[in-house]
This record gives sequence, C-alpha cells and structure tokens, in this order.
Amino acid sequence: MNNQEITQNPLGTEPIKKLIVKYSIPTALTLMVNYLYNIVDQIFVGQGVGVTGMAATNVAFPLTIIAMSIALLIGDGCAANISLCLGRKEYEDANRTVSNAVTLLIGSGILILLLSLIFAPQIVKLFGSTDNAFADSLVYTKTIAWGLPFLMISAALTAIIRADGNPKYTMKCMIIGTVINLVLDPVFIFGFKMGVFGAGVATVIGQAAAGILCLLYLRKLKTVRICKAHLKLSVNITGRILALGFPSLLTQIMTAVVQITMNNLMTIYGAVSVYGSDMALSVYGMMMKVYQIAHAMFVGVSSATQPINGFNFGAKNYGRVRQTYKTAVTIAVVVSLVWFAVYQLLGRQIGMLFVSGDSMYADCSQHIFRIFMMAFFVYGVHMVTASFFQGIGKPAKSLLIPLSRQAIFLIPLSIILSSKFGLDGALAAAPIADILVFILAISLVVGEFRGWKKKQWIQ
Repeated sequence: MNNQEITQNPLGTEPIKKLIVKYSIPTALTLMVNYLYNIVDQIFVGQGVGVTGMAATNVAFPLTIIAMSIALLIGDGCAANISLCLGRKEYEDANRTVSNAVTLLIGSGILILLLSLIFAPQIVKLFGSTDNAFADSLVYTKTIAWGLPFLMISAALTAIIRADGNPKYTMKCMIIGTVINLVLDPVFIFGFKMGVFGAGVATVIGQAAAGILCLLYLRKLKTVRICKAHLKLSVNITGRILALGFPSLLTQIMTAVVQITMNNLMTIYGAVSVYGSDMALSVYGMMMKVYQIAHAMFVGVSSATQPINGFNFGAKNYGRVRQTYKTAVTIAVVVSLVWFAVYQLLGRQIGMLFVSGDSMYADCSQHIFRIFMMAFFVYGVHMVTASFFQGIGKPAKSLLIPLSRQAIFLIPLSIILSSKFGLDGALAAAPIADILVFILAISLVVGEFRGWKKKQWIQ
C-alpha cells in the first residue's frame, strides 16, 4: 500500500485494549527472547563453570545494555517520528526517517564493536570484575563484542517493524536466534569444553541469525520505504530521531551505570558479608538478568502505546491518547504486582536454577531478591508514563523520569546507604528509588492532563 493512499489508520480507530495487546505481546516476547540470550548463557555457565563464570557474564552485561541503548535511541526515535509523521500525513519525512535510521544503525554498530575489542581490559575492570573472574570476563567480553552489531540491528528494527504494523515478525526472528543459542550453548560448553568462550560464541551466532532476518524485512516495509537518496543523513531528520529516542537511550545507559555501580558495590561490600564478593556479584547479576524478563513486559506495554499516542496526538485525538495512558497504567500495575509476588516468594528457587546444590547461593539469592525488589509493585508505572511523553513529542519530560530514578535517586542512595549499612544498604536503594519515581511520574502526568483541560483538548 502506498503511503499517499492511506486514508485511515487502525491506530486511530481500533479499540485501545485490542491495539495494546496486539502490539505489546509480540514486543514483550521479542525482548524476553532477546534477554534469554544472557539467561541461557548464565544457566549453562553456572552449571558448567561455576560462580566465577557467572560473575564473568555479569561483568560483560553492561556492555550489552550500552549496545541496546544505542539501538533503542535509533529505533525508538525512528518509530516515534514515523508515527508523528504519518499522523500529520508527512509521508516523505517518514521515508527519510527510516532511511536515516538505517545509516545511523550501521555506523554505530561498527563503532561499538571496534571500541569493545580495543578497550576490553579496561571495560572489564571498570565494570566491576573481581580478580578471580578477570580472565573469564575478558574472554567473554571480547567474544560477545562480535555479536553486538547484530543485537543492535534486531533491537532497533524491532521498534521500526512494530511501527510498520508487524510486531510478530521480530518475535519470530528472536525466537529463532534464541533457539540457536539454546542448542549451541551446551554443545560448546559441555561437549567441546569451551567454557565461557563457548557461551559467547553461541550467543554471537544466535544474535547474527536474528539480526540478518530482521534486515531482510526492510524490503517488505508497508507504511514507509527506504530510499537510497535518503540514506545520506539529514540534520533535521537525524535531530528528530535522536531527540525522540534520547529518553530510551538514557534509560538504558543509566541502567548500565546502575549495573556498573552495583557490581562494584557487590564486590566491595560483598567481601565483608557472609556471602563473599564473588557470590554477591554473581547473584546480583543473575537477579538483574531475571529482572529483565519482567522489564520486557513493561517495555512491551509502554512501547505498544507509543505509536498509538504518537498517531492520535498528531491527529489531535487527545481523548484517545488519555484513554490509552489509563489503560496502559492499569495493565502495568497488575503486571508489577504479579512480579513483586514472584520476587518475594521464589527468590531462593530462582537462584537454584542457576547454581544447584549450593545452599549459601540459594540463601544469598533469596536475600538479594527480597530487598532489591521490595517496591516492585509500582515499578511499571514510570515506564508507561515516560513512553507517554515520548509518544506525544515531549522528550524532556520523558527524559526526566528515567533520569530521576537512576541518576538522582538510585545511584546516590546506593552509595550513601552502602557506606552506612553495607550490602543491604546498597540493595535498599532500589525500592526507595522506585517509590520516589512513582510519585514523580504521577505528578507529571496529572499536570499534563490539567494543561490539556485548560486548552479544552479533553473534558
């Protein structure tokens, strides 16, 4: 279907709940499958190498988050601008947007690969490796670096393909990649005795398969098309992409900074706890990978609202935008409560999936899960709110929410509280930050809707 022939978009007409389900489930599953790369590696490494091997995969994890952050900067920014352009019937700008995004994606993927290989030793030290885990961390980091460009391709194109109306395609791509990783992990780790190197190779092969399949979809885009002439970067279009995608970038970058900070705090204060630094570092890393599964659900819900909000805001259908936000918040709260119960009740059992037969590891898992996830019942609300502001073209407010949680609340609190209360103090910073950012998010969105009422956009 040609862009110019589009007279009615389902984003403006279909029931909101139906649209959120349609877009959120495939997106959430896609991300879950993506995160399973790390979880699968962690399980097999835990069983085949032990606690130090798990610590090594944890040390490399922030690098994956950084690569994802750049990908989401481009992908989410591109998707948001496409939705706004289509809502305003600016079809040529929509085409320029996706073409510029492809150029940005290829260039950034090559750059992060080179930087990761060149500075691998410094990265490993910075990211909190213990002396015992340094060698394995270095090997694993250098190996997974080769898969980062493909990971970025699949992550960015997920948002673009979702905006194009085909979220199920990327889910299939990720599933194929994860199955490949799942099959190759035990072959390389146990069959060929390749340890963490084998885990890394399996991950790279799976990510390459998923990334290539996503690239193939670019020839099938329906609502936009890639034009050779538009591959040359436009200052205006690139600026829009980066501005709209910056909240996604910051959210992920700050997640990486939190991970790096907590890795170092686990190493420092874990050493003076009953668990030891290697175990504390390993368990925290395991918890964060499990947490990503829950996080993926919230990303799915929030990302699903972005094209709905962007299109309807561009079309001046403001009541539909408000209803979309209310529906998304309701879903997020329900999901938050379910995961809160899981983390509080099943922390010990989750830990035993990764390292069986170690009662100290199971105890440490239960302890860290319960403290760190103490306020998870409100977690999803701030993500939905940030996506709401991103979808209506207000990146500053969208940016403030994740920035507050990570940089203003969580990191300073973890450093301050750990100095007074050790390991438990570092962990307790998370629930305090979750409560504070929840209050901030609700305050911002209430103020936004009051402004709309004054303008008589909504009743």
